[in-house]
Amino acid sequence: QLQLVESGGGLVQPGGSLRLSCAASGFTLDDYTIGWFRQAPGKEREGLSCISSSGRVTKYTDPVKGRFTISRDNAKNTVYLQMNSLKPEDTADYYCAAKRQRGIFQNICIPLESWMDYWGKGTLVTVSS
Repeated sequence: QLQLVESGGGLVQPGGSLRLSCAASGFTLDDYTIGWFRQAPGKEREGLSCISSSGRVTKYTDPVKGRFTISRDNAKNTVYLQMNSLKPEDTADYYCAAKRQRGIFQNICIPLESWMDYWGKGTLVTVSS
């Protein structure tokens, strides 16, 4: 059974850092584009970042550009989201998602919710003093 499990969330002070992990089970991430999304209370889920299956292409949306970094370690079957300079408005449930992209599609990544096929259950990040 294909599963994605997020971890690494928690409470952090403004200006602090966290690293989220997205671990896959039941499949290998090598052929999958992975995206990170978040949903704050009362708001719609928004795309933050994605990394292509090749690992050569990464994208970030404006709210996190310059502060968050996505990376993948296929040997560990895990994708990471390093979050620095966190702000109270970063408080949300964070989700990773996957879409199988091989061959000629290995350099495509789109941080768009409707484009993804598989989802984790999320991990909560709270930024507060």
